[in-house]
Amino acid sequence: MEQERSTVLASLLMVAAMAIIGVIDNFVIRLAETIGLWQFHLCRAMLMLPLIACLSLLGLGGLRPRRYGVVALRSVLITLAMLFYFSALALMPIAQALAGLFTSPIFVLLISALFLKQHIGPWRIVAVLLGFAGILCVLQPDLQAFDVKTLLPVAGGFFYALSAVVTRTHCANESTVALLAAMVVTLGLAGGVGLIWLALAPVSVPVGPDGFAMRGWVWPIQQALPWVVVQAVGSTIAVFMLIKAYQLGEPSYVAVFEYSVMIFGPLFAWVAFGQVVGVMQIIGIGMIATAGALLGWRERQALSGQRALRRG
Repeated sequence: MEQERSTVLASLLMVAAMAIIGVIDNFVIRLAETIGLWQFHLCRAMLMLPLIACLSLLGLGGLRPRRYGVVALRSVLITLAMLFYFSALALMPIAQALAGLFTSPIFVLLISALFLKQHIGPWRIVAVLLGFAGILCVLQPDLQAFDVKTLLPVAGGFFYALSAVVTRTHCANESTVALLAAMVVTLGLAGGVGLIWLALAPVSVPVGPDGFAMRGWVWPIQQALPWVVVQAVGSTIAVFMLIKAYQLGEPSYVAVFEYSVMIFGPLFAWVAFGQVVGVMQIIGIGMIATAGALLGWRERQALSGQRALRRG
């Protein structure tokens, strides 16, 4: 009974976390109108780090990693993923950005099969094909008028998948708070390096969101600051809930509820900003969520089988 309550609570926490992320990521377009990607990540990191320290003080984990090299590699991979993802948020509807990012489970299976030589069963292959078809429905790439910007969130999904593989294979014993802190520090450092580079080699930048990725330091930032604060506070709260969800529930089961962000993000964009989601995109979102649920189910089946063998 206690385990059942923990599972339900974990599911609710994950859905709440995805609801927050789905809402706050819609406002990236607002800050992208006046400041740049690099300044955003530097400022957000400076705001998030004290909040992450509070998570450690609450007993959710230490701030110091056990293996600095592996944690640094993971942080660099996630930083690359987030740079691509947030760049995409400034240039396309959130449904498309999220669809590209959620190519990560496909890349995880491909990396596991090709490089880690893990066996991939037929159900997982079906899930990958279903998820890929759903992503195509959401992104709706036009081969005759191909825009490389469409690949930005997909690149984010690739690097996110690499970070997931490193996390699973080398970071199992690391504190979640330490992993989060290292990621935020790395994002902040990336922001600082990007700003220095743009200061030394300034480029002509379009106005508005189109100039987000290549815009240097902007001052004053009163117009963008409220949205940076929303991102910093919202991300910290959401990650707190995500951490607690994984602590309470079966990771393979809880992970399925991450796909709810594919509903919350586009739904809020439609209600608040009038971003229309077409029928094919709705179908694609459903296919991606179904593929995620199928992958989670197979992961639970595999874990149950391994436990049964150990008992035997």
